Amino acid sequence: MIQAVIFDFNGVLVDDEAVHFELFREVLAEEGVVMTDRDYHERYLGYDDRGCFAAALGDAGQAFDHERLDGLIERKARRYVEVADAGLRFFPFAAETLASIAARWPVAICSGALRSEIEYALERLNRRAQVAAIIAAEDAHKCKPDPAGYLQSLDALRIHIQAKSPSTAGTVLEARECLVVEDSQAGIVSAKGAGMWAIGITHTYSTPQLRQSGADAIIHGLETLTPDWIDHHFARDPRATW
Repeated sequence: MIQAVIFDFNGVLVDDEAVHFELFREVLAEEGVVMTDRDYHERYLGYDDRGCFAAALGDAGQAFDHERLDGLIERKARRYVEVADAGLRFFPFAAETLASIAARWPVAICSGALRSEIEYALERLNRRAQVAAIIAAEDAHKCKPDPAGYLQSLDALRIHIQAKSPSTAGTVLEARECLVVEDSQAGIVSAKGAGMWAIGITHTYSTPQLRQSGADAIIHGLETLTPDWIDHHFARDPRATW
């Protein structure tokens, strides 16, 4: 059933959701906007940088335009590089999981993070070569929970598969053949809206929260996510056993 795997990034492979919250909080505070931890997790976590800044400013009653958002994104990006250079944290088995999954299926990243942040982290993991496609904040037409990013990932994977194996012409990767790994409720909703299977990993939200968002299966760490595990649970409709 599964022919490709798509990973979210922050909160799934890179343990930096707390970093992003602190940087959003820091930059917004300079604009006179207060963001609490509860605000971030209940309202803003699923957004990319542009969506988060726009929503937070709008909620605070502040006007904004494209130029203002660009400036806020640039300031946060500069601070992220400083923090990342000081030491970027990855979840256990991030490198091993990417390698084992990519050895079996084409892998994509679909994230609200900037492409430079994703590329930097993958290089640190020494796993850039294992990722066939990246849909980053600059690429996505709309941010999660809209399914646009995952549909763009599907298109990118189709192009990769066709380029790698021209003999597969006429065989088109379908959304129902893609498995998504997500840590956020918005991400689960996005993946399901794209017609894909979704695994929720409890790095950020609880099992009931991820289930409520539509997750087809739940794992508690990347060490669980092996090709054998995927074969066992997704060789048939996983809702029959989960």
